[in-house]
Amino acid sequence: MPAPAPKSIYQLKVTLNDSKPPIWRRILVPDSISLHQLHTILQIVMGWTNSHLHQFIIDDEYYGEPEEEDGYSEDLRNEKRYRLNQFVTRKGFKFIYEYDFGDSWEHTVHVEAILPIEKGKQYPVCMAGKRACPPEDIGGVWGYEELLQAASNSKHPDYNEILIEWFEEDFDPERFDVDDVNKSLRRYAARARMK
Repeated sequence: MPAPAPKSIYQLKVTLNDSKPPIWRRILVPDSISLHQLHTILQIVMGWTNSHLHQFIIDDEYYGEPEEEDGYSEDLRNEKRYRLNQFVTRKGFKFIYEYDFGDSWEHTVHVEAILPIEKGKQYPVCMAGKRACPPEDIGGVWGYEELLQAASNSKHPDYNEILIEWFEEDFDPERFDVDDVNKSLRRYAARARMK
């Protein structure tokens, strides 16, 4: 079933909770997307690999993919059946997106603005962001911080092992490339239109 035509665009700021300095992205998405579509968009803009379970927590209710039974409660609502505009009624609305229940990458999604649709503009689009996405399976924000500290000290006993096991040769924790993210979003949007 195709998504209804959007009536507006949401400007969302997505921040990885407890990351210091903050890891965040600012995106524009149509108001009519499903939570499942938003999950895919968040995976792309943050840089995750969609290798783990996830859920949205909105007004104390849980939304995710109930067919993935491990790790979910019976109260989980199917994210494919809910659209973002069913929840967002005002600028300033916030909710949680959690990815990987083991590492517990929790993100706050903040509706910064509700905007008119710009004719001819393609959505979703990433406007800005800061810092690289942490590697998967690293132990959450705290594990990532410890790894960065060890990787920045060539005298650390685990320095070489950390660089080889966890980081690509050119990994830069401060790097974020909005153009690369938008290329991936355009590919996603093109695939979604073909379905």
